[in-house]
Order: sequence, then C-alpha cells, then structure tokens
Amino acid sequence: MNPSVAQRASILTALAVAMAATRLHHFAAIPDASWAVFFIGGYYLRDWSRWAFPALMALAVVVDWLVIRSQGLDFWRHYCVSPAYWALVPAYFALWGGGMWLRRQGIDSGWRALGLLAASLVASVAVCHLLAQGSFYWLSSSVAAPTLAGWWKNYSDWLPPYLGVASMYTGLVALAHVALAKAGAHGLAPPQRR
Repeated sequence: MNPSVAQRASILTALAVAMAATRLHHFAAIPDASWAVFFIGGYYLRDWSRWAFPALMALAVVVDWLVIRSQGLDFWRHYCVSPAYWALVPAYFALWGGGMWLRRQGIDSGWRALGLLAASLVASVAVCHLLAQGSFYWLSSSVAAPTLAGWWKNYSDWLPPYLGVASMYTGLVALAHVALAKAGAHGLAPPQRR
C-alpha cells in the first residue's frame, strides 16, 4: 500500500524540516541530512516526484543562499557556488532515483529488504558524489590544476563520510519504518509484490 496524501504531506514536511535544520549548519556537529532526505523522498514521495523533488531542490538552494548571505558574502561569488553548483540537480536526483527504485522493488522487511536498501543507497550516493564532487573538481575555479589522480583522491577521500552520514539518517528512518509497520501502521508499508 502506498502512503496516503496526509502521510505524504507529513513525510514531505518532516524531510524539509530535517534538511533545512541540518543544512543551515552544514559544518556543525549535526551532519547535513540533505543526501538522505533526497533518497528517502524518492522512496516515500515517488508519486509526487514532479513537484516534491523540485520543491526540496529549491529549499536546498534557498538554505544555501541564506547561509552564504548571513556570512555577509555574495552568493554568486562564494567558493561553493560555481557552474558546478547546478550539477547538484542531477546529483540529488540520483539519490531520489535510488529511493524510487527501492520502492518499486515491492519489498517489506527482512534480509532481502536490507540488502536492497544497502545496495541502492550505496549506488545512489556513489553516483551523487560522482556528479557533485566531480563537477566541482573539474568545473569550478577552486582547483588550480585538476588531474585525474587528484580527482580520484578527492572522490575516494570524501565518499566514505558522505556515505556514512546518508546511511546514518536513512538507517534511522528504516528503523522507524519497520517499527511503525510492526505496530500496525500499514499505510507506510511498501507495496507487496504480486
């Protein structure tokens, strides 16, 4: 069974709040939940993708703008904002697509579900990081002399922390999902295979 409209609205609100609250303090003690938000959004909000993904994407840009402006800096001249910044759209959609793919598998719980969750999250994060980090490395003026070896070192150094944070938040949501499903909240349970 798919989530009801009210459940989707609640999920979208919770995801937006989580992303805004953690993205505002990107380098603070609480890690940025954005990558997990897009993966989880793809899973629960698949039927709302046409507008939920752009809405969350717009929220991410607005939060970035607010954070940069609050530091007294010009958004368009900030270190992180270059032509590569717009690669976040396909990068985050890779995460969203991973969540959508997982939802289409029609799993409920168990080892198979855990394996598919892990595989789809790892693949989605790897592609997202490839697009986000790769575009920044190759397209921004922040890297003076880009090389393939330098790019690979940067990619491989930063992939584990991004994967760890996305896994932490996604794991917490997966635990809540299983607990709610076991408690009888079948409206959040994934569709059954037929």
